[in-house]
Amino acid sequence: MAKAKKSKSNENRIAVNRKATHEFFIEERYEAGIMLQGWEVKSLRNGKANLSDTYVRLIKNEAWILGMNITPLQTASTHVKPDQTRVRKLLLNRKELDKLIGAVERKGFTLIAMSMYWKNGKAKLEIGLGKGKKEHDKRADEKNRDWNRQKARVLKSG
Repeated sequence: MAKAKKSKSNENRIAVNRKATHEFFIEERYEAGIMLQGWEVKSLRNGKANLSDTYVRLIKNEAWILGMNITPLQTASTHVKPDQTRVRKLLLNRKELDKLIGAVERKGFTLIAMSMYWKNGKAKLEIGLGKGKKEHDKRADEKNRDWNRQKARVLKSG
């Protein structure tokens, strides 16, 4: 019997950037590993991460995440002076990095941190390759979302 494919359920989720899909059209998604320190892993296990206002930069052919806040635990970081918003290196394949560099530099895309989750005991970050939305695009999305909610209410009650 074949194994069922595991989805990224809520129990594996650490943090989600809800503003990302509101602010950007996401064209492609990539999965990246993150280089973390010991106290950061312990904090992530307690769900102490925040992805709002984070972005990914490509510096010297490497991907780095800036602005990610991991709040240290009092018990886990007694001997270390933790920096909550330090710059962390992302682990991607060379092919993926080359593709991202081309898209960002030539085509004007932006790299956004979408969500963080556990996979096989390792913290992974989902990165979105997207373009910024204009104000009228955001209004149209909100209008469609409201319309879908109203349709669901009518179908549920009727």
